Amino acid sequence: MARILIKGGSIVTMDPAIKDLPRGDILIENGKIAAVRPTIAADGAEVIDAAQMIVLPGLINSHVHTWQSALRGVAADWTVAKYMQSMHRGLAGHFRPEDLYIANLMGALNQLHCGATTLVDWCHSNRTPEHTDAAIQGLTESGARAVFLHGSPKPDPKPGQPHFSEVPMPRSEIERLRKGRFASDDGLVTFGLAILGPYYSIYDVSRTDMALAREFDLIASMHVSGGSALTPDGFKRLLAEGLIGPKTNIVHGNDMDLADVRAIAAKGASFSVTAEIELQMGYGDPLTGVLMECGAPVSIGSDVEPSARGDMFTAMRVTLQHERNRRIVELGETEAGKPLEMPITVRHALEWATINGARMAGLDHKVGSLTPGKEADVLLLRASDINMQPVWDPVASSVMQAGVTNVDTVLVAGRVVKRGGQLLYADLARKAQALRASGERILTDFGLLPKQAA
Repeated sequence: MARILIKGGSIVTMDPAIKDLPRGDILIENGKIAAVRPTIAADGAEVIDAAQMIVLPGLINSHVHTWQSALRGVAADWTVAKYMQSMHRGLAGHFRPEDLYIANLMGALNQLHCGATTLVDWCHSNRTPEHTDAAIQGLTESGARAVFLHGSPKPDPKPGQPHFSEVPMPRSEIERLRKGRFASDDGLVTFGLAILGPYYSIYDVSRTDMALAREFDLIASMHVSGGSALTPDGFKRLLAEGLIGPKTNIVHGNDMDLADVRAIAAKGASFSVTAEIELQMGYGDPLTGVLMECGAPVSIGSDVEPSARGDMFTAMRVTLQHERNRRIVELGETEAGKPLEMPITVRHALEWATINGARMAGLDHKVGSLTPGKEADVLLLRASDINMQPVWDPVASSVMQAGVTNVDTVLVAGRVVKRGGQLLYADLARKAQALRASGERILTDFGLLPKQAA
């Protein structure tokens, strides 16, 4: 692989040992970061001129349902009850394997377009192995780094069938994947479980799924919020059995018992906040502040694209500003009154979308910061764009001013996947047409669009 020298950028490393460089170079060799210094001589290297760029680690989307990419906008006014009814007990049942393929391909390409080099894909519309394989193929073809979390559909049961809450992860399918295409954790696409957990399953199912994840050394991620827990004491029981650890991930958790949050965080588990969706669905205050008080790293995601934008710039700002408001109001009600200093900073927000996201995904040894030895997942923002000028603080500008239009160049493992504001995927227009056709058929079959006359 060719050597690449990113030259003269304003570098935000997210590595406290290296710190930020107002002007510096990054040398990439064999897909990895070889050096980060004020100046680097690298004869024969391909040079990327970053003189008017802010250079960041690739952003990490810690929670997104990529399979829903063809349905953008349809859930903009949906409550959580409407979402569960129409998406899981309705639209999801009309997905064919080819629908998951095109949604995951285009959804992952969109993440690259938006500056996120890694996505944690929570896939819970894979009714058959063919659906699962198609979803994984879409992620793989995109060139993005991804964690594929194998979930389970949530349809209404047919007569004689058990409720989905009584059905554990399909062991044979997990074994097939873990001993097959995911036998190694070295690829760009890695593997984990999107389990029901105590909120959406009976305890025996939660226990079985957590034990399965531990047996195969996989992340076990679960939704917590959106209604009443099916097993209210489930987390206490899982903790007592020693089944919660660093590879446990809680998504949302807005109304969790504080003692449970602290106990789970103490075991090294991760939490993912998706503030924009949580606010739409009425889950209550995002768990951001509680996690910070517990010393638990916050990771964030875009979640449901049929309801909200899928970019991490929006996710950072919504999460940050909501928690700032909550905290300042809380402090204002004490004797100390309104604080002079902001309790949560823009650097916190950037941590949520970089190094903390990498920790959640089990990838912080590979990505999340611009550290020599890590893989070269890099984002270059055009600081010269009119909405960015002037840049006095590159972190503040990246979080508060930047957006998708400023994403100039993106590299994944040292390979350029976006350059000059354009994705380098060769067949984008035809694939976009396929995504639209997929969405049109699904919405028509479900009855949200009228059937076309023959």
